[in-house]
Amino acid sequence: MLGGNAFGGNGASANSILEGGTTFNYDLRLDLDTSFTGKDLLRTRLRAGNFGRSGFGGSQGSVGLNALEVSFEETNGANVVEINRLFYQFPLGSGFTFTGGPRVRQDDMLAMWPSAYPADTILDIFTYAGAPGAYPLTLGGGAGIWWQQNGFSVSANYVSANANNGNTTTGGVMTAGAASTSGVQLGYAGSNWGAAFAYTYNQNGASVYGGNATPFALTASAFSSNNYGLSAYWTPKTAGYIPSISTGWAYSAFNASSTATQITAAQNWYVGLQWADAFVKGNSLGMAVGQPTFVTAQNLNGAPQDGNYAWEWWYKFQVTDKIAVTPAIFYLSNPTGQTGFSAAQTAGQTTTNPLTNFGGLIKTTFKF
Repeated sequence: MLGGNAFGGNGASANSILEGGTTFNYDLRLDLDTSFTGKDLLRTRLRAGNFGRSGFGGSQGSVGLNALEVSFEETNGANVVEINRLFYQFPLGSGFTFTGGPRVRQDDMLAMWPSAYPADTILDIFTYAGAPGAYPLTLGGGAGIWWQQNGFSVSANYVSANANNGNTTTGGVMTAGAASTSGVQLGYAGSNWGAAFAYTYNQNGASVYGGNATPFALTASAFSSNNYGLSAYWTPKTAGYIPSISTGWAYSAFNASSTATQITAAQNWYVGLQWADAFVKGNSLGMAVGQPTFVTAQNLNGAPQDGNYAWEWWYKFQVTDKIAVTPAIFYLSNPTGQTGFSAAQTAGQTTTNPLTNFGGLIKTTFKF
């Protein structure tokens, strides 16, 4: 992937230095799938990348919301291969499926995903069905079960991001120190539409991160929260001028007594449009708009000023069955949210000119 960022508004110069350079990065995923009965799945995923110092949600800059879905780097550094998935999935009675393992992600344990967007991922913001609080995609040790019949489904799962830590105050499974996600999803998937309601309880930081929330919202994400998500999609039965429509909304209620600023609530939403066979059969055109997770209520310091908007536009060229090239652009209206406003006020600057982020990239995807 080749791309870069440009910044405007307060703080543009500093951010241009930190993450304004054009970078050339990669994300490699290798899935090793094994079946013993033809109905089960043992998945081992190997993953490596070098996005840690890039301008797309990397560690150098202050803008996290420009993180891409492919922005990956192992904690031990660039070009290091890690076991990113290791779980076993098998049918359990009529209509039931069980999934569990030491490296399993929340969405690996869902009967359905309530979104048709996107055909090709760009900003990570738009890959959570509009509800990153309810679908934090926590990765760690866990297990889940779902029931599915005639399009209807019920999914329940638990994941601890630090399940390998035996210290009950800083890790473990079902302990006070577990960075855990516990959730349930009720869904329906028809022939060309679907919808789902999700409830998730997050604790100890297993929640949103800098790639799908403002810095101010992140100050509360380390504490326990009740998260609710409502997502839906519709796709036309034939490709044409009418796009598929995906949308989602989420609400997060925080334990205000645990947060320094007494943040009590955050919300987010999105709408994604996607045209199949756009201009050329096999190609796809897409765009999305929404508000990444932002604080909407707090008990101290008056009404929050954390609102922000994100847009993306992309076109996927399907060069061959296995190769796709996707140019894309995106825009973030206020990616630092209230934190940026507060910094501007401290510096004696106007708060009507927040930091903005415009980005562009070309992504090439190989599948085999």
